[in-house]
Amino acid sequence: MVRVWFKLPAYLFICMDLGDILSKTQIIPDLHGTNRWEAIDELIGNLVTTGKIQAGDRDAVTAAVKKRETSMSTGIGFGIGIPHASTDLIHEVVGALGRSKKGVNFDALDNQPVKLVMLFLVPQGQFQKHLHTLANIAKLLHKADFRQALELAPDSEAMLNIIKEYGKK
Repeated sequence: MVRVWFKLPAYLFICMDLGDILSKTQIIPDLHGTNRWEAIDELIGNLVTTGKIQAGDRDAVTAAVKKRETSMSTGIGFGIGIPHASTDLIHEVVGALGRSKKGVNFDALDNQPVKLVMLFLVPQGQFQKHLHTLANIAKLLHKADFRQALELAPDSEAMLNIIKEYGKK
């Protein structure tokens, strides 16, 4: 089961399914970008369109993600990219998932094209939440059957159902 952990003031943790971070409108089943920068821009555009980030904050959020991505590609292999950043422009974890059938040049560690790009943002100063989110997303996306199911899904609704189904396992 994939969980995202949130730290409470009493230092207790509650968890949230990846399916709770995404909605079908935050899933792009056919990314148009051909490289990591275009894919990141497209996913951030989705977060603006869906109201998860303010339109006026788009450039600052993009700069934060690209700064992190420039330090080292988040193309972790197996056709997966997980661009991410912390920012004070949001108050909760937000994300968008994109699928590219052709593959995106992401400068991945294995030099292979990326087919699934999971962008997420975490509020500034929430380092533990950031690490737990990154680890849980990577763990889920490393499951070959999960990746294959997402790659074969016909649309964003089916992709979200797969995410929720795997969240129950």
